[in-house]
Amino acid sequence: MTVTSEQRFGEFVVVRRHEGQDHVAELVLDRPKAMNAVSTGMARSIAAACEALGADRDVRATVLTSSHERAFCVGADLKERNSFSDADLVRQRPTARAAYTGVLELPMPVIAAVHGFALGGGFELALACDVIVADTTAVVGLPEVSVGVIPGGGGTQLLPRRVGAARAAELVFSARRVEAAEARELGLVDELVEAGRDRGEALALGGRIAANSPVGLRAAKKALRLGQGLDLRAGLEVEDAAWRSVAFSGDRAEGVAAFNEKRRPDWPGE
Repeated sequence: MTVTSEQRFGEFVVVRRHEGQDHVAELVLDRPKAMNAVSTGMARSIAAACEALGADRDVRATVLTSSHERAFCVGADLKERNSFSDADLVRQRPTARAAYTGVLELPMPVIAAVHGFALGGGFELALACDVIVADTTAVVGLPEVSVGVIPGGGGTQLLPRRVGAARAAELVFSARRVEAAEARELGLVDELVEAGRDRGEALALGGRIAANSPVGLRAAKKALRLGQGLDLRAGLEVEDAAWRSVAFSGDRAEGVAAFNEKRRPDWPGE
């Protein structure tokens, strides 16, 4: 796939656009020497890249990938953490949180392409996405209690929403690693593909998603996210508010016209 543009955020994060996928952005974790361990600098770069993507109305889908052959991301940089004083750790916390919330709060659909190790904060980055595509080499887990902390990048909240409270408790308390087939069975990942095909399949899915209305996509994601955990009546009010935000949009008018004229829509994006 030919790269048409590339923007680097700091040393360890790259945003790429590809020929034939004008509305899909690839957000690349690019710290291969450390298996994408999330240092303070890398966390800052992830947050900055997400801020830029969130403001780019041309992006209809984002795919989170890794440049390392054997890992998506192994989590927090524990070598860096080993040098921290307590005060250093307190100062770093907002920076670390901004990276995970940056991915979580992207307004367009986000797909994670996972291969190899996705552990701790690495798996939390994937959990912050809307869909996780994994290949058969994937090994996922939240092992934080084994080093004296807890999942702090959203794992204790995002994992139960995927697999239920009891299963999430077992996985967090045991700190165990889960290989690809079981991860798919438990719902820790959404699609399982052959080794080496996670990125390609995730980008292809991103392309299919990006063919749809950008206004509709962002409103649908907002409704899905805001409705989680609400009772049905409250959730339906969230949905109605999202529907009202798109019902009188240019995208809605174009979508209906294109359907009736039997042509592909040319979304105005407003």
